[in-house]
Amino acid sequence: MNFAWYSKNDKQAKIRISTSSDLTKTLEKDGANTYLEDVVEFEGTAKEYKKIDETTYFANKVTASNLKQNTTYYYQYYLDGEWSEASSFTTGEAGKFSFLYVGDPQIGASKGQVPTESESSQSAEIAARNDAFSWNKTLTAATKSHPEVNFMVSAGDQINNTGDDNGQECEYAGFLSPDAMSELPVAATIGNHDSKFANFQNHFNVPNAYTEEKNATAAGNDYYYSYGSALFIVLNTNNYNCADHEALIQKAIASHPKATWRIVTFHQDIYGSGLDHSDSDGIVLRTQLTTMMDKYKIDVVLQGHDHTYSRSYLLTSDGKNHTAYTSENTKSEYTNIKDGNSTDANALASKEEFLKENRCYKISDKTQGTVTNPKGVLYMEANSSTGSKYYNLISTKQDYIANRSQTWTPTYSVIDVTKDSFTINTYDVNTGSKIDKAFVIKKTDSSKTSKIKVTKLTLNKKAVTVKVGKTKALKATIQPANATNKNIVFTSSKKKVATVDQKGVITGKKVGKATITAKAGTKKAVCSVTVKK
Repeated sequence: MNFAWYSKNDKQAKIRISTSSDLTKTLEKDGANTYLEDVVEFEGTAKEYKKIDETTYFANKVTASNLKQNTTYYYQYYLDGEWSEASSFTTGEAGKFSFLYVGDPQIGASKGQVPTESESSQSAEIAARNDAFSWNKTLTAATKSHPEVNFMVSAGDQINNTGDDNGQECEYAGFLSPDAMSELPVAATIGNHDSKFANFQNHFNVPNAYTEEKNATAAGNDYYYSYGSALFIVLNTNNYNCADHEALIQKAIASHPKATWRIVTFHQDIYGSGLDHSDSDGIVLRTQLTTMMDKYKIDVVLQGHDHTYSRSYLLTSDGKNHTAYTSENTKSEYTNIKDGNSTDANALASKEEFLKENRCYKISDKTQGTVTNPKGVLYMEANSSTGSKYYNLISTKQDYIANRSQTWTPTYSVIDVTKDSFTINTYDVNTGSKIDKAFVIKKTDSSKTSKIKVTKLTLNKKAVTVKVGKTKALKATIQPANATNKNIVFTSSKKKVATVDQKGVITGKKVGKATITAKAGTKKAVCSVTVKK
């Protein structure tokens, strides 16, 4: 478990942690007072970070290790020479855990909006205050309705300010202010609004940061962690160098090769349905990342950025070569023209080429509800979790989208993970009701699954006539359709008269008669062939 906090001096960064709520008790041992046996201290680093209003702040980071499953821990952190008040968190089980998935809290994004009870637009400070209030409301509602959640995944844009380093700090203070944040570990993603300054990497003590990244942003790096049966990989897609991301994915999988689930989080929605990003800057890396998600057998991608809700069908790469877009070859019209809204014919033609290249996917499965052992990746897009800012849906729903909505209310998702299932439900903060039906991915151990035998094999024709040098195609049908082995072998009784390939295509060789046999498992079907001139 990683901890991070700011302090006003460089006194030693340390955490003390226990299963007891009273961390101050000591006992006499070997002539000295010591902590009770289950109180453990962990030390870390305190790095001078910045000055705000003549006050120097230090970024403290500590890691607590060897925690047990399904256990409530109490902790205190050392702050300016004193121990803080005790807070607590509860670890999950390796075989069964739950987490919150939220999109774009973006504290401060309501700046300029006019509240219903006012005639004036909000200043940056008032916007940060009001958005933090809404954020607290979301976390309070989510944790009250779902006390089983063990941690939270945020898909990026924790804050809004992209032009003022210290202005971000006011917004991060709002993001970190809810009481739930002291009890709910958070795995945050770098969004485009987070990426401009180093504040993100000083507020979040991320594990396994990929510091070898060649094109990292000021906010920090890709990273990964494991929880139970799942491997989580967090990519900073503000970095357009996908070689960096692939190297981190390889490193993560090498560290956890037996993880049942591989879950990736990044901010920009390569498969979303919002007006502002889903056909523009959100898809710049789609041609590269789609192939990468396939290559490394990723199960689910959790996205943000577009302030709308959507859930994709299961998608794979189309296997074709497509342009790899980078910061060097991404033209302004690719990211500035949205939903075809332009009168510039040349720019629209250029944009259409960009969109054509990004049709780089195949819909592998449209099953709704529950899907077992699927091929393909599920792409989720989270709406705003605070309501600080919403976007419209794009005018035409993309063919890869299974469901989408814009309720104009904050939402959050609860994801339940076991060794053989991944279940996602998404809720309206105000009503607590679901905005989409549950979607479940199940995995079964094929070695323990009974094989389904072929019970019947039929051909569409019992007899055909074909001329010398010409072809005729047979179509074979297996029953049941979900037979384990669907391999069909075609053979000819007289190859000098007629041949057949393994797709069932017959070729006439010379005048005569032959028999074509199709075999699947123990079942056979035959077709008589007459070859004429």
